[in-house]
Amino acid sequence: MPVGLTRLMGRVFPHGPLDVLRQVLLFASAYYAYRLTRGAIDDPQGATTAFQNARHLISIEQATGLFIEPTVQTWSGGWSFALDGASWIYINAQTTICLAALIYMYLFHNERFYFVRNMFIVGMAIALVGYLLYPTAPPRFFPELGFQDAVSDFTGVDHNDVKVNALFNPYAAVPSMHCCNALLIGWSLAQMVKWRPARIFWAVYPLIMCWVVVATGNHWLLDAFLGAATAGLSFYAARWLAQKRPEAWAFSPAKATA
Repeated sequence: MPVGLTRLMGRVFPHGPLDVLRQVLLFASAYYAYRLTRGAIDDPQGATTAFQNARHLISIEQATGLFIEPTVQTWSGGWSFALDGASWIYINAQTTICLAALIYMYLFHNERFYFVRNMFIVGMAIALVGYLLYPTAPPRFFPELGFQDAVSDFTGVDHNDVKVNALFNPYAAVPSMHCCNALLIGWSLAQMVKWRPARIFWAVYPLIMCWVVVATGNHWLLDAFLGAATAGLSFYAARWLAQKRPEAWAFSPAKATA
């Protein structure tokens, strides 16, 4: 095999093709579990509970002075490019951005990928419990409070369309995995990339995402806080797992000694 091809194979498959397949299956299984939770609450009673829970969150935020979502969305809507940019980020955050970040870590920082992977898996497991126990309707379902569906306005696709709803769980709001994953990616990449502007961007990326989910009417502020808490729990769980296999699962794996 030519030297160049050997190096390329070593870059793409640092632990062999089976390891790549293993990672894909892990994330695919997590997504399938997520789809199952949708079926568990996708009925009239589940929708009623989701709206009741949302009103409960509104009451908590109003009582604590945190009900700023209408103000944030109105302010953001003053600049159409800002709201369109937020919508684009929201659409791509869990797909293009997350996948690109994970692939980059696997290919160029493979020794740290497994710690990040473990954080993601734990975070998704926590989120599934939250979605089952506390389904919550997002702000965009409350136009009477002044909210608009910014993503639908941006794409021209109605969120309530049956074909669109088949792809995601409209009541999977608590915790906000957009915010959780933004923290997991931002924290990781801020320590991996060397270019200073990129490090700064990834450090503030979670704050950008917090604005995005609120400005687009897809999450309550408390959802974002709980997403951050989920990221924190995921980090400590991954660190605990790393103690079991420090040579493979630590963020900075221990080097083998003779």
